[in-house]
Amino acid sequence: MRPHVVILGAGFAGLECATRLSETAPDAVRVTLIDRNESWYFGYSKLEVMLGRQTAAEGLLHYRDIAKPGVEFRRETVTAIDLPARRVTTDAGVHDADHLVIAMGADYDFDATPGFREGGHEYYTMGGAERLRDALSDFQGGRVLISVLGQPFKCPPAPFEGNFLLHEHFTQRGIRDRVQMTTTFPMQRPVPVTGEVSQMFRDALAARGIEERPQTLVTRIDPGARVAHTKDGDELPYDLFIGIPVHRAPQPLEGWLPVDQGNLRTEHAGVYAVGDVSTGARTVPKAGIFAEAAARVVADDILAEIGIGEAPAPYEGWGICYAEFGDGLVSKVEVNFLRGDSPVAERREPSHAFAAEKAQFGASRRARWFGA
Repeated sequence: MRPHVVILGAGFAGLECATRLSETAPDAVRVTLIDRNESWYFGYSKLEVMLGRQTAAEGLLHYRDIAKPGVEFRRETVTAIDLPARRVTTDAGVHDADHLVIAMGADYDFDATPGFREGGHEYYTMGGAERLRDALSDFQGGRVLISVLGQPFKCPPAPFEGNFLLHEHFTQRGIRDRVQMTTTFPMQRPVPVTGEVSQMFRDALAARGIEERPQTLVTRIDPGARVAHTKDGDELPYDLFIGIPVHRAPQPLEGWLPVDQGNLRTEHAGVYAVGDVSTGARTVPKAGIFAEAAARVVADDILAEIGIGEAPAPYEGWGICYAEFGDGLVSKVEVNFLRGDSPVAERREPSHAFAAEKAQFGASRRARWFGA
């Protein structure tokens, strides 16, 4: 009987792991890919929805289109995971795995910041991006406060991409001179990969007249008074509040899953944690490109365990990150988090050429995972 690989979550990590197993050894393993949703979208498509450049439906990729030998997709909600037994319970039944890959991403805790659910906006969910789009259409000027509400959070550049794209949006509408933009975040600097990378984002904020307030954590907002309160006791007035919500491990997990970062194995035999849901001794950002690279290591490690191929080289936390700067400009950062003693990154300034490269990045994944 073929070993059964159960993959929980069909984002960057789950899709790549299933695809890698299928293309390498379609007859050697049986893969069950489980996700609670019927479709998926690239995270950056939410920025397009926020700006009204794309509808939510236009960005959807449907799991029903997955046609990989040896892979079965099941739309189910995970209700319990017995890690030592590699047993998964869902709303539709029980799945016993020989190899269990947990790639469920991260969820959001909107109630962790009092007042945020009632009086704030966000673009980290598709519904939130749609609501913010509608709010922006009615916004005629005032104080815009964009705040990172906790760490860790998905896609380190995304809060600053939002700043740059909103600056472009207000400029195109002819109201930028009536908008005061401020961004707060708990880190010492934006996108703290290396000093050089952070400086690229700091220079861009300054060039666009966006006030930067590092090491500032908004802990609650008062929607009635339109005031954000910080951990240090400051009060920040706003007319439009946009927050990057606090992230938490997805249910039914009780927390992030520690792994050996070289092979993504957990302490439980045959159980891996990949992407946003995992944690380790050193920081690797919660971003799709890193999850995808880690998933290839996991797939190859599973195959080596059953006697197909050699054990993979250790995961290095390598990835290429594209970031939107507005006006059709996209930057590119190539980074490795785990190979040396500290992260090493190559920063490349925003250009239209990298915008085209980013588009090709998305197109290649759509074709690889969905045949689209």
